[in-house]
Amino acid sequence: MPPKRVTRLPVRPSTVRYPVLVVVFVCAACGLVYELELVALASYLIGDSVTQASVVLSLMVFAMGVGSLLAKRLRCRAAVGFGLVECGLALIGGCSALALYAAFAWVGEAQYVLVAFSLAIGVLIGAEIPLLMSLIQRAESARSARHPGAREAERKDSAADPAGTVADLFAADYVGALVGGLAFPFLLLPWLGQLTGALVTGAVNAVAGGGLVLWLFRRDLTSRSRALLIGTNLAVLAVLATATVLVDDFEEAARRAVYGDNVRVAVRTDLQEVVVTGELGSPPDLFVDGRLRAGGADASRYHESLVHPAMNGPHARVLILGGGDGLAAREVLRHSGVRSVTVVEADPGVARLARTHPDITALNGRALSDPRVRVAFADAFRWLREAATTGPDGAGASGRPGGAGASGRPGGAGVGDGPRERYDVVISDLPDPGISAGAKLYSEEFYGLAARVLADDGRLVVHAGSAAASPRTYWTVDSTLRAAGFATRPYSADGRGARLAAGPDRADRSGGTGAEAADAGAADWGYLLAAAGTYPPDLALPADTPPLRSLTAGALVTGARAVERTRDERAAPPPPSTLVHPRYGG
Repeated sequence: MPPKRVTRLPVRPSTVRYPVLVVVFVCAACGLVYELELVALASYLIGDSVTQASVVLSLMVFAMGVGSLLAKRLRCRAAVGFGLVECGLALIGGCSALALYAAFAWVGEAQYVLVAFSLAIGVLIGAEIPLLMSLIQRAESARSARHPGAREAERKDSAADPAGTVADLFAADYVGALVGGLAFPFLLLPWLGQLTGALVTGAVNAVAGGGLVLWLFRRDLTSRSRALLIGTNLAVLAVLATATVLVDDFEEAARRAVYGDNVRVAVRTDLQEVVVTGELGSPPDLFVDGRLRAGGADASRYHESLVHPAMNGPHARVLILGGGDGLAAREVLRHSGVRSVTVVEADPGVARLARTHPDITALNGRALSDPRVRVAFADAFRWLREAATTGPDGAGASGRPGGAGASGRPGGAGVGDGPRERYDVVISDLPDPGISAGAKLYSEEFYGLAARVLADDGRLVVHAGSAAASPRTYWTVDSTLRAAGFATRPYSADGRGARLAAGPDRADRSGGTGAEAADAGAADWGYLLAAAGTYPPDLALPADTPPLRSLTAGALVTGARAVERTRDERAAPPPPSTLVHPRYGG
């Protein structure tokens, strides 16, 4: 038990509230950083950002209530209790990102680890405010003992003091959360990354919490409690410092566990992680945020099926939404009638790698360096919205490949110049619709914008995920296109010969690969060929189709029959997906 007699504080009792509020501010900022770290990393590793954010936030809020109740048992030892709570929060919160990444890399399942850390961090955050309230009341008791003549006035104000204290604590807590929420995306994530950022945040948390108790309330601690708190803080800081020093080695080992030993390139762009793997002398695989973007062994199979049926008709001007790897552009440029290709890619790092890395350029045939190709770095939805109203074509003022105007926006100085651009072919080579972060790119509004930049006899082709593995998602894309005024022609391509099967971002949805995925019947890619109006476009190859490796007219017919077998004729078509009501699951 702490000493029963009232001891002197190192500062005036009337000023105790201010350092306590500063620590509340710092701890609240750290707590929100832990929450955002878990949400961001879980969305990256597990997918479906809406679900992961809901899980983390709801569990943390629930656990905070539990922590507040548990803190009642520590009020008689508020000083040492708060110090130990902050030590635990610094250790668990600081190492949470490492633990989540390790579970994903070596175990293959991160959901349970996410739940455990969300609950643990929430309990510790919830215990902070009650303990700090007890510490402030401890200071008020010291003030009363120091000024006995003021006791009568304090008794009169006793009803107001707790309310004012609670208001101050929550104000500091909310402002700290604001600062932490802004610091995470704008400072910690770009400068330190997810793993190091969490470790540094934990160290700040430990110093703030331990420093407050060991300085301001040290006389409330017994010798044993003081030694325990000092030793625990030093141990936590030593663990966090060691982990920070070794974080690069850990990340490299985890990357090998995820991608294998043949990692050729691993870079972190402003938006995502890009990894190139594969044995030397073999076609490389391109992963973006842990998901297969382009498999060297099956890139031609996927992109031939995506591009060439859409080229059956006028195809002088082609728009590719996504496709920063240059593989769709490679197939488009094989047609002699193509005069210009506009690629809209959200991440400049992907296009830069596709333009400079020798293995990727060998795979895409240096398509992004072709003078007919122009690259706009922008979100596809925003780019279409601007293009549908002002007519930018994604080229910079210079018109060179990958160019951008002086403003850095798609279209550059050319925005607003000339008539609205129209495209004969629009190719949607975007992440799987089951990933909720990209649900807006499969919405009715998105396809409505695409229709406005499409020529009168133009065609739109959409990669819609695996029809065999996720038929409801696939047919939801079909319903969404129809709601936007398109007539559709469904078809699929067999991915059974690929080293990695299809699914979210062209990786198997069940986690199997090769023969396992093929046996599961999920080794396919689903597409929808669409045209504005009542009549769907013909599903055929154009007359000037170059020699293809895997796609034939017979394969198209087979793919159309195969995808129709996944339609549930007895059920009504699924409702379309919109911005305010996304229909795609995780």
